[in-house]
Amino acid sequence: MNADMLRHFYAYHFAMNRHVWDNYIAPLSMAAFTHEFDYSLGSVRDQIFHLIEVDDGWFTGLLGQDFQDPPDQDSFTDLDSIRAYWDEIEQKLHGYLENLTDDDLLAQPLSGEDEGLYVWQVLLHVVNHGTDHRAQLLRLLNDLGVDTLSQDYMFYIYATAAR
Repeated sequence: MNADMLRHFYAYHFAMNRHVWDNYIAPLSMAAFTHEFDYSLGSVRDQIFHLIEVDDGWFTGLLGQDFQDPPDQDSFTDLDSIRAYWDEIEQKLHGYLENLTDDDLLAQPLSGEDEGLYVWQVLLHVVNHGTDHRAQLLRLLNDLGVDTLSQDYMFYIYATAAR
């Protein structure tokens, strides 16, 4: 595995996040977006903020920055402001990935309980975590009556001809 392969995998991660948001979440009412389910993290909103915060948290560590508490979910009054926040975090990830080299993948920049993890392990974890929580999101959306499609990686490959 090299840096270009990981950038490709992140292109999938970003594309699927955007697809789920644009096609299934953006059309939701705020009532549906915040509807509490007795499943996983609760609401679609809670899943989205979890995805954002986990991506941000890991990349904050990889960048050697101090972790800041995330903003209060209630400070976002509409879906557009949440999407803008997510876009800001995604730009941070893009910036890191743009400069990623093959040698960087073998670095172990984290401390504490994450000391000893290689950059490549963290990067794979973040994408896998995103896939897991998008699957949970798709289940919640299905429960809301939204007709969703697969987020399967192979379908991304076929659609983008990125072989």
